[in-house]
Amino acid sequence: MTASPSSSAQGAREALAVRLQHLRKDAGLTGKELAARCGWHPAKTTRIQKGEAPPSDTDIRAWCAACGASDQVDDLIATARAVDSMYLEWRRLHRTGMRKVQEDFYALYERTRVCRAYVSNVPPGFFQTPAFATTLMELITTFQGTPNDVSEAVAARVARSRFLYEGGRRFVVLMEESVLHYRTADPDVMAGQLRHLLAVMPLASVSLGIIPFTAPRTVWPLEAFYLHDDVQAVVETLTAEINVTQPRELADYAKAFNGLRASAVYGDAARARIQAAIDHLG
Repeated sequence: MTASPSSSAQGAREALAVRLQHLRKDAGLTGKELAARCGWHPAKTTRIQKGEAPPSDTDIRAWCAACGASDQVDDLIATARAVDSMYLEWRRLHRTGMRKVQEDFYALYERTRVCRAYVSNVPPGFFQTPAFATTLMELITTFQGTPNDVSEAVAARVARSRFLYEGGRRFVVLMEESVLHYRTADPDVMAGQLRHLLAVMPLASVSLGIIPFTAPRTVWPLEAFYLHDDVQAVVETLTAEINVTQPRELADYAKAFNGLRASAVYGDAARARIQAAIDHLG
């Protein structure tokens, strides 16, 4: 596995910086000369070339105009926007509330045919009950100090569950057994959430594996991640959503998923662990 789940974003940011630097050099300009043509301080040129400051659309247009390379504006702006979407802080995403992010996820799942999900903290959003999602989102909103639109966000999150019941999609989920026992919500809500897992397991679109506490492992517990059709991985950390599209890293996440899958139990053995967690709630 790579050292940091944000490595795709950093690598892409540095690659964009190198492209801009090459444009400047090809135009025969020093950093100070480019800054003068763009009308900004030379330090800004330095920060952009080092990948320390992401260039805005306006910055890229000015840079390309200064270098006589206006034909590259559209491609560079598209690249910069893609880089900007790779590493997104939750507080930035939730600055107006959580509903918009949940609607964006709905659109992602709408175009996904096979979703492979590994979770080590909470059940995936498409498996969550309204009561559990409400509790979880209230906790997140309080922690982040962002606007509270939980009722609207929950409706948008729960809407994703419709894809479980429509044809042409597959949800392959691996869940650490610890997820079944975390008291993320009160006992009644947790019991309802666990019973819901039992209810969706027989669906033709669903494969749910539980990784037992005591299972021999070749892959250690990881942060939650979701693989969408082998073209994108969404990794969830405490502070950010990380979108991985680099083929090498996607292959690493697929390899990790396969290793985790080998440690999981399915069918009656998985149901027994879910039922045991329900019984443990009293």
